[in-house]
Formats: sequence, structure tokens, C-alpha cells
Amino acid sequence: MSGSATGTAPAAVESASERTVLALSNVTKTYEGTPPVHAIRGIDLDIRSGELVAIVGPSGSGKSTLLHVIGTLDRATSGTVAVAGYNVDDLSDKQLSSLRSRHIGFVFQQFFLLAGETALDNVADGLLYTGMPLSERRALAEQALSQVGLSHRMNHEATKLSGGERQRVAIARALIGSPDIILADEPTGNLDSKSGQAVVRLIEDLNADGTTIVVITHDHEIASQFPRIVSLLDGRVVEDTRTAEDGRSS
Repeated sequence: MSGSATGTAPAAVESASERTVLALSNVTKTYEGTPPVHAIRGIDLDIRSGELVAIVGPSGSGKSTLLHVIGTLDRATSGTVAVAGYNVDDLSDKQLSSLRSRHIGFVFQQFFLLAGETALDNVADGLLYTGMPLSERRALAEQALSQVGLSHRMNHEATKLSGGERQRVAIARALIGSPDIILADEPTGNLDSKSGQAVVRLIEDLNADGTTIVVITHDHEIASQFPRIVSLLDGRVVEDTRTAEDGRSS
């Protein structure tokens, strides 16, 4: 499917629960050099609305490159990438920025919170470029912080919260625009085991409420807790498995 990210969205041909949010067909990414680096090679991947997926692999497997491609932070060398019904190849850089702001939420290992700002305003900043008035952004930020269990910490300076709380603020910021998909890059990487497991449970709870989430991780123990695991090696998908509880065919 294709369309303009700033125009009318394509008509839905699937129910919301079955809609394909992300579709990759024979996607490659090559970085020029001597020799060139073939970071991802012929990847096919579909993710439907409501899925919780772990993309797992060792360092150098292509995880970071794949994250950049599916997050439209980088364009594929070849193949087709579609996000929320929009063919990335059909969009200008400006339209891609609009696509990201409206349809994709990002959570990173390093949190990327602004010092000197409260948790509330860090989350509200997730809608900074929408033109929405500050009062409306803060109201939505309150709702997002409530979703992640931080209503009682919203007026605290974000960078002075615990690691686990800071990651919850980052997740709330990703949630605030109700994106079609959230991409979480090593979301437990900077946390101790207890805080990491709390974030995993939060991700599971948000998914149970209908949020589509992709977790990129090198940690097989973390990945094993999710209902679908896509394993990468040398830039290729080598395994794509679902648990019996997921109810979808492998």
C-alpha cells in the first residue's frame, strides 16, 4: 500500500486487529566502502497491529540497521518498506519526518531526557512539533504517565529519577501520540535486573492494552519472554517463531 504521510490515509482493507503495521519485502541495506558492508540482506518481515515482537541477535547481526530502516531513520538500499500503510519509497524526507511523528514511537536505551525539565514536560515534548498548545500536550502527557504508573512522579525532574523510572518516562513519551507502533531499542540495557524486569512487565501490559511493540535486544533471556521472536544473524532473518499462546501460525 502507499499514500502521502501528510494527506488522507489509505482506506483500511483489514480490521484494526489484523492490520499490517509494518511490512518489509526483500529489504537490503548496503553501506558503501571498500569492501561494501551488507548490513541487512533480503529481509521479509510483517508485523500486525497488536503484536509484541522481539528482534534478537548478537552484535553485528544487523539489529541497529534494521531498527533504523523500519523506523524510517534510514532508507533501504533495495526492497520495499511500508509503515502504517505508507510506502516509504514514495515519501520525501519531510513526509518521512511527518510519518515518524504521527505513526512511530521510539524508546532508546539511553533515555534521552532533558535535564532541568519535569517528567511531565519531557513527555509533553513528544508532541512538540505537532503545533498542539502546551496545555493540551501536558494533559496528554498526564494520561501517558498514568499509563506507565508514574502519576505520582510527573512533577519531579526527569533526569533525577531512578533508571527504571526514567525509562518509564521515555516509554510514556513514545506513547503520547498514540503511534501505530513503538520501537524499543535495548530498553533494559541500562537497568539492573529488577528494574529491567519491571520494564518488561510494563511492555507486556501495554501490549495487552493493544499497543504494537517491537523490542530490539541482544538478550535472549529478555526476548524469550515475548510471544514472537525474530532472530537475526549476519543481516538475515534466520528464525521467526511464535509461542503457542500467541495464537498465530509460525
